[in-house]
Amino acid sequence: MRKLFTILLLLLPGTLAFAHVGSADVFYEGDAGPYHLFVTVRLPQVVPGIAEIEVRSALPDVESIRVVPLRLSGPGSNLPSVPDLAQRSKKDPQFFVSSLWFMEFGALQVRMEVNGDKGKAEISIPVASFARKSLPMARWLSGLLAVVFLFLTLGAVLIPGAIVTEGTVAPGAVPPSSNRRRARIVMAIALTLALLTLYQNRAAWNVQAAMYDRYVDLLKPPQAEVKLIDGNRLVIRPAGPIMVPVVGQDGVANEVNMDQLLPDHGHVMHLVLVSMPGMGTMFHLHPIRAGGVFSERLPAMPAGDYRVFGDIVDRNGYPWTLIGKVQLPTIKGTALVGDDSDWQGAQLTDPISETTVSYLPDGARMVWERGNAPLKANAPADLRFRVEEKDGTPAHDLEPYMGMVAHAEIICTDLSVFAHIHPAGSMSMAALDLAQAGLMVRHAPGDRGMAMEMAQSSRPQSPEFKFPYGFPHPGDYRIFVQIKRLGRPEGAAFDAHVQ
Repeated sequence: MRKLFTILLLLLPGTLAFAHVGSADVFYEGDAGPYHLFVTVRLPQVVPGIAEIEVRSALPDVESIRVVPLRLSGPGSNLPSVPDLAQRSKKDPQFFVSSLWFMEFGALQVRMEVNGDKGKAEISIPVASFARKSLPMARWLSGLLAVVFLFLTLGAVLIPGAIVTEGTVAPGAVPPSSNRRRARIVMAIALTLALLTLYQNRAAWNVQAAMYDRYVDLLKPPQAEVKLIDGNRLVIRPAGPIMVPVVGQDGVANEVNMDQLLPDHGHVMHLVLVSMPGMGTMFHLHPIRAGGVFSERLPAMPAGDYRVFGDIVDRNGYPWTLIGKVQLPTIKGTALVGDDSDWQGAQLTDPISETTVSYLPDGARMVWERGNAPLKANAPADLRFRVEEKDGTPAHDLEPYMGMVAHAEIICTDLSVFAHIHPAGSMSMAALDLAQAGLMVRHAPGDRGMAMEMAQSSRPQSPEFKFPYGFPHPGDYRIFVQIKRLGRPEGAAFDAHVQ
């Protein structure tokens, strides 16, 4: 009965909730053994709910794909149930789809078994399972359930009464008055039991609904307190405790331990500061952690109103984005060092002026190869870029930037979307490390992990790269891209309208 109530919660009214600032679906491009795959995980709006898994193989060498959800870490992370067979498209044999029930909140993974011409391979894609809203019950369904309940209640009351009244009476005979009295007593008892059952079920319903709404609230992007002290040191801390549901324990939540965060690309926080309005200035910084407080000595930067996005990953692999804002005076800081980067350029226009070229400090340029087709919301795509020298020849001096050829941040102009993505996809690399560790070599929670190790290279990087992503809704977006050339991070920015 409890599972029934949980499923019925899908129909309860509630409030809309966004985690990771409005970009929930997961996009991944990478290898499962010898097979190159493009994966999209469309997460359900509610939990429990059905996730849609789409997989495209780069070559026609994949025969079948089986998928199964399980926890990303801890108990059960290596105890998958029987995987579901993804359906192969009849029109496109390289395209597979599957539907999976997501029954839990928190850090999960979608494990895939790939079979093909080159044998069997496995890969796991980390996902952050959270409810974005609860759905109101349709009026017709509410009316139908009321009619069914009334019918069942009348049956539960009248049938015992009829049995007592006529069960011992010969056919055609008139029931004695004593039978009628006993029947009224039985019907009264039956009605009382029916009302008590209704009350108990409604109480259980309310408990489950309260727990559901609590979980929806827990997994919203946490608010951050942001202060400037000592003239140029920015301090960021969560405005309150960050709570995450305990997987498998209804109603139980634990506070995220800020001393046990997983480094992502070698940093415990990726801090993005964007000036508003107009997004004419953007900084990608990496504060130092001291307990639950993060601090960063700011570089030289102009005064303005800045929106703050701080990406962290808890020890279970769940990604969080702290959001806040801060008013800054002109900062007379030092030059950028290490992996810190910035971009300063033109303000956004209204209507937006779409751009495909962004110039780098030395006159080289980055080009977005977006084609002529309009961008569509909720459609997976490859955002392709190339870097050119002043004379138009391919750049030859790109180096790994925090283990990747490039990083990007996608921000909707109304701030409803913030996504920090990489050429491997939209998930955090720390979570991807955990997912792959379950299939290959296990790493300690503080290790930089396999994804970083495999990405690290001292050789020059290709001047052409791409990001798998899908814009979650129509609107105007600014895309910030960072690369590294000759030991120095450099930034570019592009504007786009999504239909």
